[in-house]
Amino acid sequence: MEFSKLHGLGNDYIYLNCMEGMPGDMEGLARRLSDRHFGVGGDGVICVCPSGRGDFRMRMFNADGSEGEMCGNGIRGLGKFVFDRGLTDKQRLVIETEAGLRTLALHLEGGTVAGATVDMGAPEVGGPCTVEAWGRVYRGLPVSMGNPHCVVEVEEVERLNLPRLGPVFEHHPAFPQRTNTEFVRVLDTRTLQMRVWERGSGETMACGTGACAAVAAMVREGRLERRVQVRLAGGSLEVAWREDGHIYLTGPVQWVFDGTTAVPRRGSGRALGGGAE
Repeated sequence: MEFSKLHGLGNDYIYLNCMEGMPGDMEGLARRLSDRHFGVGGDGVICVCPSGRGDFRMRMFNADGSEGEMCGNGIRGLGKFVFDRGLTDKQRLVIETEAGLRTLALHLEGGTVAGATVDMGAPEVGGPCTVEAWGRVYRGLPVSMGNPHCVVEVEEVERLNLPRLGPVFEHHPAFPQRTNTEFVRVLDTRTLQMRVWERGSGETMACGTGACAAVAAMVREGRLERRVQVRLAGGSLEVAWREDGHIYLTGPVQWVFDGTTAVPRRGSGRALGGGAE
């Protein structure tokens, strides 16, 4: 099986060309490929599929094998994958996701994709909720970007014990579908610092839908302007909540490497491919 690894600010995914069909047992395959010791290593797997509604369809599987609705960093990688691989010559793409259609404007440098701006759709900000974790009560704002988020403002982002705190939010009864959680600190009205615990993947270096959710929540709280730089462990994203009610996400994307891996077909002992690059 051939694959490519790309990342957006360190939020890394393994991309599979599924234009002629999906592999079997994607849950198990995503877990095996995402394993950073025994697999390729990544925050999940993204399948590039044909679409009857857009130019391509994105299916995203988290590191634990669960399927996610949308990924802001991953969709930029999909744009680079299809353009740089010659699957399209369009610089403006409509991508079908489990959260709906998303429009992608590619930014080229030297004939290849260096970044993209994504129309992430309109956020839905809910009323405040409280979560008790490790002896402290946290106030959060639920936000939907087509996938679930809980945005929590804190005084110190760097010192949080996210491996201990994140799972409490992810699996809290208030979030029956589990949730992504963004812990944020407002540095000024145009700058937000953030760490993220992603549903199904744990802490990641960046999260595009999370950055958008965090900006929507803090704008609603009157803490931010509508055009913001979000600083994450892997770098910065630009987020703009425009007059049309949609949030637009701009950030870079990089190709890491290509390879092949031996993966058993579902229901057989035969392997696909062999070796690695």
